[in-house]
Amino acid sequence: MTLRQKLGQSIVVGVTGTADALSLVSAEPVGGIFIGSWTDKSILTDPAALKKVQAKSTVPLMVTVDQEGGRVSRLSSLGIDSPSARELARTQTPEQVRALATRLGEQMKAKGITVDFAPDVDVSDEADDEVIGDRSFSDDPETVTRYGQAFAEGLQAAGIMPVYKHFPGHGHGSGDSHLGVVRTPPLSQLIGSDLVPYKTLLRDPGNAGVMVGHLIVPGLTVGDTPASLSAKAIGMLRSGQPYGGPAFDGVVFSDDLSGMGAITQRYPLPEAVQRFLVAGGDIALWISTDAVPAVLDRLEAAVRSGKLSEQKVNASVVRILRAKGQLTC
Repeated sequence: MTLRQKLGQSIVVGVTGTADALSLVSAEPVGGIFIGSWTDKSILTDPAALKKVQAKSTVPLMVTVDQEGGRVSRLSSLGIDSPSARELARTQTPEQVRALATRLGEQMKAKGITVDFAPDVDVSDEADDEVIGDRSFSDDPETVTRYGQAFAEGLQAAGIMPVYKHFPGHGHGSGDSHLGVVRTPPLSQLIGSDLVPYKTLLRDPGNAGVMVGHLIVPGLTVGDTPASLSAKAIGMLRSGQPYGGPAFDGVVFSDDLSGMGAITQRYPLPEAVQRFLVAGGDIALWISTDAVPAVLDRLEAAVRSGKLSEQKVNASVVRILRAKGQLTC
């Protein structure tokens, strides 16, 4: 692979529909596309649409979606929907949730989707309509662990890659990272609550990924650098220390880098993507295609100047290709 092709594997971007996706994939070697609330869903309902898009890519594309259920249901217009995480934990057993997630995964797989940015394993006692709120299974870490694991296992049984979020924990944050800076309680407090699910979920994660949130964590991140751009935070996820979890060598995704005030108020998109990859992340996510050439130009220059290690790029490509089933090593 050329350097640009390798860097492209670390990019997943939102598309408006089939024409936008075809134009993008024909022009640049991206790793995947994101189906958002704004995306024309004919890209999923027209049997030929995604096939045409995939045919333009040398490496199979990740086709990603944010389908949690409840108020984060991007596919409800297609009949793919479920209650919120909190409602599921109130009304169903983990076994029932596993079966539900398998059915949802099968429906998504039939539409060509390969990755679901779910389940949300934040631990939260917020009111249902707050930023995390009913997206959280519970304010009890053990309940979150049981139900999050069941949901993820159901998706994987259907051939969908689940993504746990938002590491290291958004459930007790000071606000909404869509709107601006969010601070969490100190790391010492997160270790006994928000980080507890990851200690179990990442012990045997299968093909699951992890999404890192735009969260300032006292005792972990430095100054106003959010976890998503922090080598210390992503390093903690990789090593499992000092929070006492297992080491994680799966794919690490950023939260959206172009539509959330916690990032956009401080960093231009190309800089944010570079910072995320330098910090040790694998796949940078954002919501539109227009900046892809500029981002790839910036990343190529960063590798040439030594700001971004090509060894780190290669390690990410291996993780990504393994997650796509293109490598078995």
